[in-house]
Amino acid sequence: MTQGAGQGPVVRTETLRDFRVPPYAQVPVQSQSPHGQGQPPEMPAEAPSGTHAQHPYVPVQGQAPMSRAHEEQPPPQPAAPSSHPGNAVPEDEMPDGYTPTARDLPVIRAGGPGDTVQVHVDPEEAAAAEDGLGPLYVVGDVHGYLDELVAALTAQGLIDTEGNWSAGNARLWFLGDFTDRGPDGIGVIDLVMRLSAEAAAAGGYCKALMGNHELLLLGAKRFGDTPVNSGAGTATFQAAWLLNGGQKSDMDRLQDVHLQWMARLDAVVEEDGHLLLHSDTTAYLDYGSTIEDVNDTVHAIITRNDADECWDVFRKFTKRFAFRDDGGPEAVRQLLGTYGGTRVVHGHSPIPYLLGEVGTEDGEDGARPVVEGPHVYADGLAIAMDGGVTMAGKLLVVQLPLPN
Repeated sequence: MTQGAGQGPVVRTETLRDFRVPPYAQVPVQSQSPHGQGQPPEMPAEAPSGTHAQHPYVPVQGQAPMSRAHEEQPPPQPAAPSSHPGNAVPEDEMPDGYTPTARDLPVIRAGGPGDTVQVHVDPEEAAAAEDGLGPLYVVGDVHGYLDELVAALTAQGLIDTEGNWSAGNARLWFLGDFTDRGPDGIGVIDLVMRLSAEAAAAGGYCKALMGNHELLLLGAKRFGDTPVNSGAGTATFQAAWLLNGGQKSDMDRLQDVHLQWMARLDAVVEEDGHLLLHSDTTAYLDYGSTIEDVNDTVHAIITRNDADECWDVFRKFTKRFAFRDDGGPEAVRQLLGTYGGTRVVHGHSPIPYLLGEVGTEDGEDGARPVVEGPHVYADGLAIAMDGGVTMAGKLLVVQLPLPN
């Protein structure tokens, strides 16, 4: 486990660009296409002819190679029913409406010993007792990378080769952000929903927290281009969703059951002394002095279905870096003192970006670590779980507590 040195505080102006995740596409890449170095796709000024006006297809600049997981997956038989976990079969080509990110391009990684963030977790440690609660696992941000999720869950023994729950009374928590940027966000949600039922039947459970991208997708579906009070001019959920990697294929497949499931997700939970939440922010304190208060308040806002109220929750849950730098440990202690627990476990900010070792907003590229495990920081009080799967990083699934 590596203690990373943070950078200075980031001062942001609250515009739509504030709600865009870090500039992942600026990570140095080595292109395999004749068009040269990979570039981020451009936002269309308007929907191309023949597309739905509310959910336009975002064109791709150049032809990006498929991720390794998709290259290795054989094409399905057209007439055969899907057996892929999550009820989604990968294709040999990008899904319709999929906007590639740097995750789909080969990345030049820094190879020095100091560039590696590693935590080795033995999945057989603290094996579940015959009675009582089983071992606790957490999953970082998935962002539509279904193949990578299946591989990580299988490696930890949580699902079998058929994608079914195989961990008995184990407890599994997802930290949010299931969709956007990756090719199959709806497939990810379908898998998590199914595993929830299978785990409960086996005496364990599989649960999930609400991330800012769940709020974003709910808002884009409910409010579309309705203007909201962003505090810095006109903004809409639809524009923010597209800016943050919204995929037409996800929106097309989004059903009421997915919307209802996302709307009921809790924002904060405490398990075995670990305070689990999605974002590395103290904004949760704005919604209550207990875990129950926070979850009830967020649920009530979503139920009222007011665009401005929902935007304000999304805006606050998009903030990041509260636990970094000199004031980080005190910020964590404030949350722990209010809600309980001895450590905060979060997703949201990718570890390479949290460490300040990715390309900057002015286009300067820098070296970044090869992420192999969680990042422990803020005097050991915070554990970051977003391995940066959208940046060709690692989708993290680990058992808690972490080994010393």
